[in-house]
Amino acid sequence: MAHTKQNLPQKTCATCGRPFRWRKKWAKVWDEVKFCSERCRRNKQGSNVTVDRKRR
Repeated sequence: MAHTKQNLPQKTCATCGRPFRWRKKWAKVWDEVKFCSERCRRNKQGSNVTVDRKRR
């Protein structure tokens, strides 16, 4: 049986607004997952994060 990612549940990140799909490591806590990544979890206060910071 082939696995397809089309059948996995999907949520929207509370910080960046991007869609993300279920991951095996989130199986037990899927109802509590709100963020797509560790970076979004750390920046949860500022939704609509701007990415245009200049590097030196």
